[in-house]
Amino acid sequence: MANNEVIGRCCLLNCDREPILVTDGRTDVRAYCVDKNEQKEFKVNWGDDGMAMFHIDCWNTLWRSACAKNPASTVLVLSEMEKDMIREAAKTAETHHSLTKIKEEAERIAQLINKSNFCIAFTGAGISTAAGIGDFRGIHGKWTTQAKVKQYGQRGLSKQRGFSLVDLRPTYTHEALLKLLEIGHMKYVISQNTDGLHRLSGIPESQISELHGNAFLEKCEKCGKRYEKNVRYRPQSTAVPPKKCERCGINHRTGGVCSDESCGGYLMNTIINFGDYLEEDVLENAMLNAKRADLVIALGSTLQVSPANSLVEMGQKPTRLVICNRQKTLYDSVCCEMDEDGTSTLGSRVFGDCDKLMSEVMKHVLPKEELQDWEARREERLVSYDMKRKL
Repeated sequence: MANNEVIGRCCLLNCDREPILVTDGRTDVRAYCVDKNEQKEFKVNWGDDGMAMFHIDCWNTLWRSACAKNPASTVLVLSEMEKDMIREAAKTAETHHSLTKIKEEAERIAQLINKSNFCIAFTGAGISTAAGIGDFRGIHGKWTTQAKVKQYGQRGLSKQRGFSLVDLRPTYTHEALLKLLEIGHMKYVISQNTDGLHRLSGIPESQISELHGNAFLEKCEKCGKRYEKNVRYRPQSTAVPPKKCERCGINHRTGGVCSDESCGGYLMNTIINFGDYLEEDVLENAMLNAKRADLVIALGSTLQVSPANSLVEMGQKPTRLVICNRQKTLYDSVCCEMDEDGTSTLGSRVFGDCDKLMSEVMKHVLPKEELQDWEARREERLVSYDMKRKL
């Protein structure tokens, strides 16, 4: 994608600036569907699906106007319906910093990584959206759509293409994290993802805690032995009776049997559903490494799920936290805390896509020739991923 490529015009009707380029900062929002004949007095050109795109400051102006108690003091006089749409859109608004801003922060983040003695990563669904997987709290996320449909009925629907986990491959960010682990700049990865892409990229079991499980890992419910598989599910064997989980109500058994003849236990998936407890050993390893961390790079997570989110502040003080995702989090202020000299922030807060940020970070971490060679081998790595997932 060329840097001067136009991605659209600002949807604020009185904005007279040039079209938004892919390198510009912007905010994307999703409210709910409203017919065009209902938008006669609106200040925003809402899409048929309730989508809209703005310059970051244009969106901020809209938001302030929608929330103002005294309409006379606002820049824009909005109808009550449009105020409601803006407030609804703000719940999942996604901001993208400009490329210039991302490059500036990437250089600082690389410096933090180079100075760190025990850097860890904390990852969420946002690092896998580039691979084709849907997220949960994004504009078209699963939980976002469910909430909008519950409140607005058919107006809240969103069209999102389906995907198969077995067809997904690691993104630039997945591979960058593995590279940082291999060269010793990063020590550990804590992930909320169940898509198996971290392990597929090559991260060894000893350097990752998959808090919510892995769709490609089974475990024996009797002896605890783990098995890696190439497909997400296997046909349920009639010889393996289903067993409803007391906590989540789901049958975790996959139809397999432990290969240890002295055991013979039934195999279970490792996915943590709502109501399930996190696996103790997985959580303990995550906490152990989180406590040692002097720098945490949180990528693609809104940091809303407990107890996972508490791990990002569990390390050495002062907390040095980097967050990159598209939406606001409750930990944004931690990133912006100042050092003892009051001259620089301890961490960094970047709004945007993880792949864009990490591609800029790696330019400051790896020597130019090494970076070019590593990036050029992407196709080779894709072949190896295909072989691992080959049925």
